[in-house]
Amino acid sequence: MRLGIPKTRFCEAGEAPRCRARRGRHAAGEDPAKRAQILEGAGEVFMRVGFDAASMNDITRAAGVSKGTIYVYFENKEELFRTIILETRKRIFADLRSILESGGEVEETLRRFSMTLITGLTQDDTIRAMRIAISVADRFPKLVQAFFANSTENLQDAVTDFVAAECKKGRLKVDDPRIAGSQFLQLCTGHIWKMRLFGLMENEPQPAEIAETAENAVSMFMRSYGPSE
Repeated sequence: MRLGIPKTRFCEAGEAPRCRARRGRHAAGEDPAKRAQILEGAGEVFMRVGFDAASMNDITRAAGVSKGTIYVYFENKEELFRTIILETRKRIFADLRSILESGGEVEETLRRFSMTLITGLTQDDTIRAMRIAISVADRFPKLVQAFFANSTENLQDAVTDFVAAECKKGRLKVDDPRIAGSQFLQLCTGHIWKMRLFGLMENEPQPAEIAETAENAVSMFMRSYGPSE
């Protein structure tokens, strides 16, 4: 159900902080529910018509807010789309670091990680978002770069740290943890993700296919880097 726009109420001059706190209002641009409402509407428009064809008028209608309200939260259409891309990434990667830090057995941890990653990357919304980002990459390269940017949430760094830690425990035997981590990510995502991204697989993969891909990735990785018996 689309949320309505609440009627604006103003505090008396000189008492804004106390008045705002009493009424439970957020300062301009700080209401998380309103921000989420705008992003949801913008996401619907971007996914339906693409970045170039999307207009701010379309977004205001889909979000159920005024154009002025949107500009309180986001400077322009580019910032809106960049935020959606980053939050798509956050949604996909939310549980992956915690899986690697769970302290379980190596193979089970890698299996859970792989299945979660494949599932997130091959969902319809993720694929549509990435296709739109790629379509404007020449003009807005940072939109694409942002998805895999080097940061605390970067999967390459997270997997590298995991491999290095498991090597210290004697549960993996790896000369270069970063190369091994990169190889594992490719084993997890390469085939199914690329098939989906390039339109060679129309529908989301079935759970059994995801499980099989994850199992193959873990088996190949462990044959190469598991401890010698």
